[in-house]
Amino acid sequence: MDLVYDYLENEIKLNKEDKVVIGVSTGIDSMSLLYILMELRKKIGFTIIVSHINHNKRIESQEEEVFLEKYSKENDLIFEKYKIEQYGKDNFQKYARDIRYKFYEDLVNKYNATYLMTAHHGDDLIETILMRLVRGSTLKGYKGISLVTKKSNYMIVRPMMFVSKEDINLFAKVNNIPYYVDKTNFTNKYTRNRYRENIIPFLHQEEKNVHLKFLKYSCLMNECNNYIESSLDKAYNNVYKDLSIDIRKFRKEDIFIQKLLLERILKELYNDITLVTSKHIEILLELIKKSKSGSKISLPNNIEAFVDYDNLIFIREKEEEEYFLELKDNLVLPNGMKFIKLEGNDNGNDTLHLCSKDIKLPLYVRNKREGDYIELKGTLGKRKVSDIFIDKKISKYKRGSYPVVVSSDNKIVWIPKLKKSKYDSQNREMCDIIFRCL
Repeated sequence: MDLVYDYLENEIKLNKEDKVVIGVSTGIDSMSLLYILMELRKKIGFTIIVSHINHNKRIESQEEEVFLEKYSKENDLIFEKYKIEQYGKDNFQKYARDIRYKFYEDLVNKYNATYLMTAHHGDDLIETILMRLVRGSTLKGYKGISLVTKKSNYMIVRPMMFVSKEDINLFAKVNNIPYYVDKTNFTNKYTRNRYRENIIPFLHQEEKNVHLKFLKYSCLMNECNNYIESSLDKAYNNVYKDLSIDIRKFRKEDIFIQKLLLERILKELYNDITLVTSKHIEILLELIKKSKSGSKISLPNNIEAFVDYDNLIFIREKEEEEYFLELKDNLVLPNGMKFIKLEGNDNGNDTLHLCSKDIKLPLYVRNKREGDYIELKGTLGKRKVSDIFIDKKISKYKRGSYPVVVSSDNKIVWIPKLKKSKYDSQNREMCDIIFRCL
């Protein structure tokens, strides 16, 4: 355990002012880490907050909770507990983990703690890496469990990664550390247990300190991932904005970065990333490669990706929201466009000038409708609004919500930011209605 003590003292550099939240299950791993922290506390003097989750899945759970609360009191430790009363229907282990880390983070914030520590050890790291290699993962996933994870206001530290399960067992025996045994750790029902029983012993026979080799590999993968993430951040900010990928800029990126970009974007679109597979990435790459405007694919949960000129756009399929609103100062539309009253002679298609005597009031703002047309100035005649949308390269997905301004007798007097009608007055002195679209 010398490596663990040395790491906490000389790398993490625990000091008297530190507050450490430690997740303790009463198993041999977490009880051993708690013992180490208590030994260091004698020397350094920091605060320890014991965090216990009662998973409420075994009859022994209540006994373990009572034991740990008493143990904490006897050793002058702050004790916090949480009992899971009900689980979600899917993936028990993920659900329990999410609750566990949410509770840990709440305690970190409550006590303004510097560190959260868990008792993941070297063999846990080996199991995780091998499981992800077998089932497939990402570069970030292949590094397994991180030795240190930096959060905004604290760090998650796993100091037991320097030791094996055998090291922990011997340490607990020598120091008479009390602990409970979870019998479910020995059933072959769980994949991790099968690795633990069949593969880990073989690896340690081949190389006693194989866990340290895996830790070195994990740290190297983490460094590589950090470098790639930095490059990915730059590419992401360059090619993606408001659910839209700039295809020309995207194509300039290396294929490796392209795949990671799509992976990150899909992770943002989906709370449950398991809905998305590598096949979806391949289909999106093919869609971008062809870049035929109007081409589209359907993704899980009613999300569509389609090519619109030089952009790949993601939208959630839904019925278009219809609106019919009176044009007033500071009117904001469902699509975010805003109208304000003005005074002066501002020009441009974002500004409308009307004489009230030329039109039937009040004015209204509504969606574009099938067959809509606008009468233009002079000899330009009539034009379909749909044709103007095409000329101005208005995305298909925006056309249904794009506004037109109409008079009370339904004559289109303005397509904001795109076209003015014959009703727009050139005689600015006679204008008594002036609006700008933002």
